[in-house]
Amino acid sequence: RRPPPQESLRAYAANVYTTVVEQLMLQKQRRFIAVEQEYFRLWWDGIASYRQKRQVRHLLATRRLEFVIGGQVMHDETVAHFDDQILQLTEGHGFLYETFGIRPRFSWQIDSFGASATTPTLFALAGFHAHVISRIDYALKDTMQNSQGLQFVWRGSPTLSAQQEIFTHVLDQYNYCSSEGTTVASERATWFRTPHLLWPWGCDKQFFNASLQFSNMDPLLDFINSNSSKLGISVEYATLADYFEAVQAHNASWRVHTHGDFLPYSSDPFQAWTGFYASRSGLKALARRASALLYAGESMFTRYMWPAPHQHLDPAWALKQLQRLRWAVSEVQHHDAITGTQSPKVRDMHEENLSSGMQGVQELMASIVRDRTPAHSDQEPVGHSAVVYNPLAWTVTTIVTLTVGFSRVSVTDESGQQVAAQIQESKKTQSAYDLHVLTTIPGLSYRYYSIRSTEGTQEETNQLGASLARTSNFGRKKKTPARPRDRHLIHVENDCYTVFLDRDTNLLHSIWERGSNRTVQVTQEFMEYHANADLKYGFVSDNFVFMPIDSAKRPWNSVGMQIVAGKLMTEIRQHFYRKVGDRNHTYAIYSRLAHVPLAQGAELLCRRIEQEYRVGPLELNREAILRTSTSLHNQQVLHSDNNGYQMQRRVFQKYSSNGIARNYYPMAQSAFIEDGRSRLVLLSKQAHGVSSQENGQVEVMLHRRLWNNFDWALDYDLTLNDTSTVYPVLWLLLGPQSLTTRLRQRCGLALQHAPVVLLRELNESAQIVPGPQQQQEAVTLPPSLHLQILSIPGWNYSSNHTEHLQDLQKRHRGKAKADLRRVLLRLHHLYEEGEDPVLSQPVRVNLQAVLQGLGSVGAVEERSLTGTWDGNTLHRWSWRTQEPPHHRGSSRSHSTPLQGTKVTIYPKEIRTFFIHFRSHESLADSVAPGRPQESQKKEDDPGHGKAWRDGG
Repeated sequence: RRPPPQESLRAYAANVYTTVVEQLMLQKQRRFIAVEQEYFRLWWDGIASYRQKRQVRHLLATRRLEFVIGGQVMHDETVAHFDDQILQLTEGHGFLYETFGIRPRFSWQIDSFGASATTPTLFALAGFHAHVISRIDYALKDTMQNSQGLQFVWRGSPTLSAQQEIFTHVLDQYNYCSSEGTTVASERATWFRTPHLLWPWGCDKQFFNASLQFSNMDPLLDFINSNSSKLGISVEYATLADYFEAVQAHNASWRVHTHGDFLPYSSDPFQAWTGFYASRSGLKALARRASALLYAGESMFTRYMWPAPHQHLDPAWALKQLQRLRWAVSEVQHHDAITGTQSPKVRDMHEENLSSGMQGVQELMASIVRDRTPAHSDQEPVGHSAVVYNPLAWTVTTIVTLTVGFSRVSVTDESGQQVAAQIQESKKTQSAYDLHVLTTIPGLSYRYYSIRSTEGTQEETNQLGASLARTSNFGRKKKTPARPRDRHLIHVENDCYTVFLDRDTNLLHSIWERGSNRTVQVTQEFMEYHANADLKYGFVSDNFVFMPIDSAKRPWNSVGMQIVAGKLMTEIRQHFYRKVGDRNHTYAIYSRLAHVPLAQGAELLCRRIEQEYRVGPLELNREAILRTSTSLHNQQVLHSDNNGYQMQRRVFQKYSSNGIARNYYPMAQSAFIEDGRSRLVLLSKQAHGVSSQENGQVEVMLHRRLWNNFDWALDYDLTLNDTSTVYPVLWLLLGPQSLTTRLRQRCGLALQHAPVVLLRELNESAQIVPGPQQQQEAVTLPPSLHLQILSIPGWNYSSNHTEHLQDLQKRHRGKAKADLRRVLLRLHHLYEEGEDPVLSQPVRVNLQAVLQGLGSVGAVEERSLTGTWDGNTLHRWSWRTQEPPHHRGSSRSHSTPLQGTKVTIYPKEIRTFFIHFRSHESLADSVAPGRPQESQKKEDDPGHGKAWRDGG
C-alpha cells in the first residue's frame, strides 16, 4: 500500500535535502540547485536539525547551494493564471528572503509543457538575470540547435518590449536528464555560441540519494579533467549563477525573440501536449474559485485592519487562514497539478488542501462580517441575511444568485428599501428556487440584504418584491439536417442583443448586436472526439496528450428547451440527450441575458451573454467540446491569451499528421475570433483548450474521460478515467472590435472576481444596522487599472536589505513576529499600447487618495514584483543584441518613479508597492518593530533605494 501523497512528499523532501546537504559539506567543489520551496520548506520546517540549518546557511553563503526560481513550485505556464503565478513566486521568495536574506536571480522553468510569453516578463519584474526553458516544439528545437539559436534575448511583452526583456537559454534535445560521455558533450558544444556548455545532471527523483549521484559524478569529472588536453574539454561543478556569469562575460551579441510564445508543445509529430488544457476540469475550476476567494479575503482583511480593527477578531488567527489558502493555491500551480496530469490520489490531496483553505477564509470573512454587524436574537429564523462584498476596485453592477427554499420572497437593503429581484425554479436543485438580486456595489465595499419569505409576489401585492419568472417549455427536437429556408425563429432580447433560437432544432440560430447593428449567424452544439484505448492500434490520448482518432462527432440525438423569462433576466435552458428516450440529459447550455438599461452603469452586465454548461458523465475515451459556428470570416485565425495577461494571434497550421491536436491552444481566461466588422469574445472562468478548426468556428474543450493500456500510465494511475460532471462557465461578447477591446479585460475580471456572497440565518427581530454612512470609503481606480492585490503578507523582514541581514544574524535561532502593518499593493495596467485611444493611455494615480478609506498613508515604497527588492536598488544584467541600437527600447512605455504618493502607470505595467499607514495603538503590541525606517541605509546592491515617507 502506497502512503498518502503528503507523507510521500515529506519523505521525498527528507531524503533529498538531508543527503544533498550532507554530500555538499563533504566536498567543497560540489554544487546543487534547488527549485521548489514547497519541498524545501517541508524539510526545513519539520525535519531539518539546527546543525543542518546552519550548514544550509553556510552553503548558501559560499555559493555551493543556489535557489533558482524560488517560488513554491515550478509553475505551469499554459493553464495557470498570471495572478496565481505571481502569488506562488511571492510566497516562495518571501520565505527565502525572510529566512536567509537571499533573492533568486535565475529561472529553471524546464518541465512546464510549453513556454508562455508571460513568464519572461514576470521573471524580469522579479529581478531575474536569465531564464531557462526546455519543452518547446521538437521541430523548432531542432532548427534552433542547428542554427545555434538556443540562446536569445526574449521580449515577452509587445508593449513593455526591451524594458522587461530577459536572456533565455533553451535546453538542447537531451533536456534536463543526465547524458554521460564526452561524445555527447562535444555534440552539444556545436549547438551553442560560447565555449561554455551547460550540462544538467540528474532527472526526476535521481537525487533521492545524493550520495549515489555524487559518487557517480566525481569520478567522471576527474577522468575528463585528467584527460582535458586529449578530449578538448574541462568540466566543473557549477550553479546557474556560475554558468550565466561565464556566458555574460563572453559579451556576445544575441538574437532577439519578440513576444511570441512557444505553444503548443509537441514532443514528436504524434505527441501534441494539448490534452492537459482540459484534463481534470473540476480541479481547474476549484483552483480558480480558491484563487478568487483568496483575492477577496485578502482585501477584506486588509480593510478590516485599517484604519482600526475591531477587538473581536484575532489577527494572528486571521493571517493563518489566509496563509493556508495562499499555500494551497500556490502548490496547485505546479506543472503537474493544475494541468491535471497527476494521479487521483494527488488530485485528492490538492482538492482537500484547497477546500480546507477555502473553508478557513470563508470563516474569516464571516467573522469580519459578524464583527461589523450586530448579533442576532435566539428566535426562529424566517429568512436569510446576505452580505455581498465586491473585491474589485471599481463600482460593479451585477446580478447575484442565491438558492432559497421558498418561492415568495422579499429582498430589502441596509436602508430597508425593496430591491429588484427575480425568483424562479432552480435548474439544478429540485424543491429549491434561484433568487436573482440586482446589486450595485462600490469598490472593496459591501451591500447588506434581508431575504424574507412573504405571502405574495410583486404581481399579487403590488410591491417591489421578487418578481416570479415565467417558464415556457418547448418539446424535444431530433437531430435533423439543416434547412436554410422556412426557419421558425423565436427571440430573446435586452438593450444590447437579440438572440434568435431555431424552433425546429431548439438550437441557437443568430445574434443581432446593437453596437454594429449587425446580425451574426451563431450556432452552438456539443461534439465529442473519440480516442483510441489500445496501443496496438496506434497512438492514444492521455492526461497530457490529445490524439483524436478522427474529426469530432455529435454525441446527442435530441434537444429540449425551456425559456425562463423575467423582468430582471431571461434564461434559456437547452438540454442535450444522447438518445431519444433518455430521461436525463448529458449536456446542457444555460444562457442568461440581463434586462438592464445601458444608461445606469450596467454596460458590462448588458453586453455579455452569460453561459453555464453541464457536461457529463462522459462515456469512456471521449473528449467533449463546445463548438460555436458563426458567419464571421476569421480564416481560421484565433486569438487566445497567455495566462490572462496578454493575447497571442494563432494562425491555423496545416500539418501532414495530427493537425487537429497541434492546432489547439490554452485559454486561461479569454479567446476571440473576428473579421473586419465584428468580434466574438469568449471569457472563461477556468482554463480550457481552444481552437479554430474551420472558418468562422471556435471550439472549446470542456471535459475528458480516457483510459488506455500504456504500462507507464497504468503503473502511475494516469489514465484520466474522470467520471465527474462539470459545470464550466463562459461569457460571450459580440460587437465591433473597438467595443469588445474596451470591454474584454474588465468583463473578464468581473467574471474572475465576482462579488462574494456571505449568507446567514435571519431572525425575526434582527435588523441589519450598517447603512451607507457607516461604510468605509470605497476604493476606486481608473477604468484601465486593476487592483491586482491588496493584502497584509505578514512578513517580518525589514524593508532595508542591510538591516534585514543584520536582523538575521541576531535572531536566526528564533522567529520574529509577523508584521501586520505592512500592506502589499500591486497595480496592473490592463491595456496594450495603442489598443484603445483612451484606455491605453498612461494613468497617474495618487495612492493617498485611492487608499484614503483605509487610513492616512505614512510611507510608500516601490518594490520588485514579489516584494523582496527595493525597486530603486534592483539592477539586472544587460545583454547585447544583434539589432541596431535605435530598436532597443523602442516602446513608448517608460516606467516612472514614485513622486510622493503619486505614480504613473504605463500600458501593461505591473507595479508593486509596500504601503505603510500611520500606525494605531491596537496593532502596536502584535507586530514587529516599526517599518519603514526614518532614514534608509544603503543596501549591499548598487544604488540607494528611496521611499516616500510622510513627515507627519
